[in-house]
Amino acid sequence: MGIQIPLTDMNTSEAGIVVNLLGGRGMNNRLKSLGIRPGVKVTKISSTFMRGPVVIQVGNAQTALGFGISYKVIVEVER
Repeated sequence: MGIQIPLTDMNTSEAGIVVNLLGGRGMNNRLKSLGIRPGVKVTKISSTFMRGPVVIQVGNAQTALGFGISYKVIVEVER
């Protein structure tokens, strides 16, 4: 069992499993359309200093999420 942290707190190149999406129906539907849903493995590719976008990899696709949305994606990582 790992620790659960927001996507923004992950280290670069660290992978984890999405466990929860802390948002409304609209945000959840948008993330699900991008393939980000509970049980899916995501890898943090990069992030920008000072609340910038976070680039993640889901499967073979990379996508950038804003800081606010990334903070609401809860991921379980092994540390």
